[in-house]
Amino acid sequence: MNRLLVGALALALGAIPATAQSLEDLNIQIHGYATQGFLYTTQNNILTTNSSNGSPAWSEAVVNITSQPTPKLHVGVQARYFLLGNYGNAITLDWAAADYKASDKFGVRFGKVKIPSGLLNEIQDIDPSYTWSLLPQSVYPISSRNSALAEYGGVVYGTLKLGPKLGKLEYRGWGGEIAIGPNDGYWVTFKEEGIALTNGLNGVSSGTALHWKTPVSGLMLGASYTRLNKSSSPFVDTYVVPAGPSTGVTITTPGALVLNAINEPDFFGRYEKNRFMIAGEYERESAIVLLNGLSPYPERSDSRPWYGMTSYKVTDKLTAGVYTTQDVNHQSTLGPARYFKDWAVSGRYDFNSFLYAKAEQHFINGTAVGYDAALNPPTVALPTGLQPSTRLTILKIGVSF
Repeated sequence: MNRLLVGALALALGAIPATAQSLEDLNIQIHGYATQGFLYTTQNNILTTNSSNGSPAWSEAVVNITSQPTPKLHVGVQARYFLLGNYGNAITLDWAAADYKASDKFGVRFGKVKIPSGLLNEIQDIDPSYTWSLLPQSVYPISSRNSALAEYGGVVYGTLKLGPKLGKLEYRGWGGEIAIGPNDGYWVTFKEEGIALTNGLNGVSSGTALHWKTPVSGLMLGASYTRLNKSSSPFVDTYVVPAGPSTGVTITTPGALVLNAINEPDFFGRYEKNRFMIAGEYERESAIVLLNGLSPYPERSDSRPWYGMTSYKVTDKLTAGVYTTQDVNHQSTLGPARYFKDWAVSGRYDFNSFLYAKAEQHFINGTAVGYDAALNPPTVALPTGLQPSTRLTILKIGVSF
């Protein structure tokens, strides 16, 4: 994977003409932001934090460096520090790519590139750019943000003019290797069962996207399709024998996790006019997970997440918004663990062009997204460890430069 990144940067640097070697000529820019969040839930601990007691364990800092050595070539890299409860607490590489735009009709970028799927995936890493503290968790779970944002590979893109009565069509096509890290939220359930994927899971990913800028001013309609090919990874299952002659003995069993191909069609739209914005997105994800080496463990998933959101810029400094989002796994048994439903009411205040604050209230029903068993242990009164609903309050402050 690193060869792709090194190759991309080497090619970009090699393309810099001899007459553009000074820092001024390279047009180097440095930007970034830092945020600190606080979470409180009325019941249930969420996102691997002790939120029922109030938790400040949500910190993030991002720095990116970009350069334009020639009019058609851009080079950039972005690093991120992230901590959310038991997620992260590490510095990671968000993206690092070279982008060559030959014309409005055709461009290419390669390296570790953002995956241009859906409506909001490419801006997950830019907290100052949107109103919400949390994007809709049914489609953009923060626990998988690192894995979903980018891949090692390439993207081709461009804009085609369809005429004054038909608008413009933006296209994107991509392919490469995506890595679902060993600490990704996707593996929380497995880890709590003693199944450790020390290397995470790598697989070949590809996709296409179309954005239609319609003749109606401010209206965009789009669709994307993403596929992660079948992939596998070794694991180690560790557990303690609960009863019998071997009580207390630790057993370690090797095996292999097999993730069958994941297919994700996605449909979305956005309308903006003056101070008003409305948007929505619908996705379907189907997959089968097998744990070879253990007793049969086929876990089928057929989830259909969606959201609808709207925001209004009340004043130049104050923006208010609301969204509703749902996710239902049609392969799960009936009960709160089958679904996730959330209403969020948000407010953002920009003190100036550098400092902002966000406040958000979530009304959550169902336990399919965002919860882990370790911080919600079962009790006699509550065998699953989780209440079927909870209320989440988020406060966040951020600074950008």
